[in-house]
Amino acid sequence: MALHPKTFQYLKPTDNQLEKMTYVRNAFADFASMLETWLDDGPDKTYILRKHRENAMWANISITRHPDGSPR
Repeated sequence: MALHPKTFQYLKPTDNQLEKMTYVRNAFADFASMLETWLDDGPDKTYILRKHRENAMWANISITRHPDGSPR
C-alpha cells in the first residue's frame, strides 16, 4: 500500500477535531498520572510511559486523518 501524498504534511485540526484532541489528550494524561503513581521506577516503567506518549500522538493523528493518510 502506498502512502497518501499528504501523509507527512501538517494538517491544521478543525475546531471540532481540536475539541476531540483535548478530550483524548486529557484522558491520556490522567492515565499517565496513574501509571506514574502505581508503577515502580525502572526501565519497564520508562518504556511504558514512552509508548503511552507515542499512543497519544497516534490518537491525535487518527482524529485528523483517514486510514489512507488523507485529511478528514
